[in-house]
Amino acid sequence: MTVERNPWPALGALIAGFSLIVLDMSVVAVANPAITESFQSGVSQVIWVTSAYLLTYAAPLLFTGRLGDRFGAKNVYLVGLVVFTLASLWCGMAGSIDMLIAARAVQGLGAALMTPQTMAVITKIFPADKRGAAMGVWGGSSGVFLLLGPVVGGLLVDSAGWEWIFLINVPLGVLAFVLAWKLVPSLPTVEHRFDPIGILLSCAGMFLLIYGLQEGNNSDWDAGIWLMIGCGVAVLALFVVMQAFTKGQPLLLLSLFRDRNFALANIGIAGMGAAVTAWTVPAYFFLQGVRGLTAMESALIFAPLAILTGVFAPFVGKISDKAHPRTFTTIGFTLFAGAIVVFALLMTPDSPLWVFCVTAGVTGIANAMVWGPLGAIATRNLPVQQAGAGSGIYNTMRQMGSVLGSAVVGAVLVNRFAAHLPGNVGQGGHFEGSPTALPSAVHEPFAKALSETSLLPGAFLAVGALASVLFVRFPASAAPQEKPVVAGDAVAK
Repeated sequence: MTVERNPWPALGALIAGFSLIVLDMSVVAVANPAITESFQSGVSQVIWVTSAYLLTYAAPLLFTGRLGDRFGAKNVYLVGLVVFTLASLWCGMAGSIDMLIAARAVQGLGAALMTPQTMAVITKIFPADKRGAAMGVWGGSSGVFLLLGPVVGGLLVDSAGWEWIFLINVPLGVLAFVLAWKLVPSLPTVEHRFDPIGILLSCAGMFLLIYGLQEGNNSDWDAGIWLMIGCGVAVLALFVVMQAFTKGQPLLLLSLFRDRNFALANIGIAGMGAAVTAWTVPAYFFLQGVRGLTAMESALIFAPLAILTGVFAPFVGKISDKAHPRTFTTIGFTLFAGAIVVFALLMTPDSPLWVFCVTAGVTGIANAMVWGPLGAIATRNLPVQQAGAGSGIYNTMRQMGSVLGSAVVGAVLVNRFAAHLPGNVGQGGHFEGSPTALPSAVHEPFAKALSETSLLPGAFLAVGALASVLFVRFPASAAPQEKPVVAGDAVAK
């Protein structure tokens, strides 16, 4: 016997834990200078504090999504939350840069276990025609916490030390665990045989590709880096081919891509992930290096983005349930791209900062039109028993987009620095001097390089807009297998 329950408290509990992952994606960037000084480490080592997290987060997402289908999304989510919380404690107690990098790698693994389960649970507990509203709240909260990361990081670093950007996760993680334990229902599982060769190939291919993209600039894109990227692509291609011929239950369900909206939504989320990552790098360099703002002040410039994303996302999600799938996402991608162009034009040494705030607000509305509706479109037609597999694919594409955006914007930024500031770019594309403490004489060429780099995210957003235009209307009624599964903790397998 099952007991129907309101799914919204469960969503709130999931957001409480997922917000920690989102915060940790952006909070560390503000603390990098303090970490460098604390450990007397080099820049390349500090970069690995983020890279290690990204690698172990992105590489196993396909596999961890299927774990939720087999052992229960709630169970895998709770295990991941425990791993993430304990790793956060390890990060805060780390006595060396190498120890911190190792702890961040474990933290990324915990995040990989948690992330697919959030979308999978939403897919299973909300009916298809209500999922847009739920995804709107989920996506909006993600956008808010992602943009709050630098603000929270700046406050903690300035007041308590860099260690506390990790230690604060411990009490919050415990609270999130209790909420999930109490409020998230245990859902039916699916008997599943895991594909060890598929797991090995997917993780190895993702690792080689992501590592190559992340380390490309540091190695001046030498032959070894291109060989690693090529090997990663080849291994992933082999993985896809083997999955197509695997009998039984493959790790990558290629059949899901027969749903046109699911396939296009994955392209869209990759473009969105790439755009957000590529946009924030030159934006923060400009505000701190050219305008002389602190990390905290530059983060507050984008406060309207976070606020309006959080305000509009639930309303957009609710309305999107009744609208054509392409309506909000197409507008959102286009509006975001237009705001990117405005930001690029504003990147001059004397542009008024209030205009940045207004444009950031417009960008917040655009984000609200993309994150939630795109997730709802991706999961709308997924059979509930394949929710983990689908969300694993979706989140893998988002992370791959973020890595691509990070790698490409780094390459373009170095190229533009070399063009406008040739005396300040050394071997391997390393900027000579502090890019956050520039003499006024180089403000204009520095701003010019950043302005040109800022146009790059517009190309990623154009890809997302094109994918959105091609969305097709949902069926008039949900299929029987899309009925939500909202039950008490006693649900049997």
